[in-house]
Amino acid sequence: MKLVLWLLSLALSHHAAGGFLMHLASECPLAANGSVLWFGFSLVFNKNPLVCYNEQDRLFEACDMGLLNKVAQNMTTFLNRDPGWLQRMAGGRQACQSQGQRLWGQTAQRMTRPHVRIVSTALANPAGAVRLTCHVWGFYPAAVRVSWWHDGRLVDPRQDNLTAALANGDWTYQTHVTLLVTPQPGDTYACRVQHPSLPQDYLEEWRPGLSPGLTVKVSVAVVVLSLGLIFLITGMVYWYRAPAPGYSPLLGHNYPGGST
Repeated sequence: MKLVLWLLSLALSHHAAGGFLMHLASECPLAANGSVLWFGFSLVFNKNPLVCYNEQDRLFEACDMGLLNKVAQNMTTFLNRDPGWLQRMAGGRQACQSQGQRLWGQTAQRMTRPHVRIVSTALANPAGAVRLTCHVWGFYPAAVRVSWWHDGRLVDPRQDNLTAALANGDWTYQTHVTLLVTPQPGDTYACRVQHPSLPQDYLEEWRPGLSPGLTVKVSVAVVVLSLGLIFLITGMVYWYRAPAPGYSPLLGHNYPGGST
């Protein structure tokens, strides 16, 4: 902390600086397998790097070639003479590697399963046409394969490829694929989603609803069937409660076939 305060006062004492903020910045980019590509460290003044650490030469060097170059040179000389700072930089890659591996599994290697929904939109022209949109969202990583199937057959082989995904801003992605169809009764359309987070392909199915004319016929049939059941039940109850044929209960009898 004392060193940082000293460096800050040194930078602010330079008339050409007119500075306000100094901070330390370190970076260690990772490869696709999570290994550290390189380790970088710099002292930054007003968003302008002054001193940078050269990992190959294991030395600090001035990285500002402008008005603050002299200040950067003085800071470089001081840091290269400090065994503590050089030792800290020498262990920088290893520190990045240990911390990166711990976070790698929680970030880049995590798997988030997608949500899938099919939305249908009826079109006026041509008559009976429907636009099906398969929405896939909330998945990670971004690689996803989405295709349309009709009655168990791939609709268009050209759709059987990786689909471009858009970032949601919360470390998940989304995409959608549309299909124009003229469905017939009994048709089955399915949106097939393949993603590393899924143990097997996911199928979201859609079937066309009844036509208006068929809906009316089914409704009338249901009403007629319901009325028939009501009349049937009423007749059976009346028949069960009716007295036995040829028998007239005497006074005081309160149930068929009974006696007092």
